[in-house]
Amino acid sequence: MIISVKSDLRASFGPARDQGSRPTCLAFAMSDAHAVARADLSPLSSEFAYFHAQRRASRPPSVGATLPAMLSAIREDGQPLETGWPYLTSVPADLTRWTPPATAKPVFRRAGASGTDKIEDIIAALGQGKPVVTLMRLSESFFRIDATAIVDEQPGEKPNFSQRHAVVAVGYGELNGQRVVLMRNSWGLKWGVNGYGWITEKYLQPRVIRLVTLQEDLSVSPGSLAA
Repeated sequence: MIISVKSDLRASFGPARDQGSRPTCLAFAMSDAHAVARADLSPLSSEFAYFHAQRRASRPPSVGATLPAMLSAIREDGQPLETGWPYLTSVPADLTRWTPPATAKPVFRRAGASGTDKIEDIIAALGQGKPVVTLMRLSESFFRIDATAIVDEQPGEKPNFSQRHAVVAVGYGELNGQRVVLMRNSWGLKWGVNGYGWITEKYLQPRVIRLVTLQEDLSVSPGSLAA
């Protein structure tokens, strides 16, 4: 199967990362999109973003972040580089110890906008060189991706409303007359091909929940003379 590639932003990203068993997919997706918006391959701290999103929403670190809280965290709290607060494989049992270290600076802040659930809007943003954070429901084929790195809906397969996930749309193309979207996952390099997979429109469209794009850099104070 040969995909006719129309857009591919993979070169703008560093290596795909692995969230492990924690419910931090949205933090990883937003962090990766934020790094691309900064035009810097250096990864940003997903731990910092997730911590502040959960704090803003008064949610424990055992559940996923909400989109409004994550957008607020990126806009108001920002993110340091990954080296400022490296990702934890697990949160300390004593949550008073789960707090940003003094090394978590400087931080980079950015505005973001929640959009529609239409593949057309993913393609339009990618055409402008902008990756799209994609919140979606999953089903079996997403977990069974093989060496072709193509996820397609199988006969009778339905979206699982209890399985929600966040990935980053980084490209699109066509396969046998059907549009396909290239997604960057946060399950490590072994998912798909080096952490990327092509999702067919048939699979993706009924499973998309919400699309998010990042906008202007807010790191420079309005009172600063910096350009």
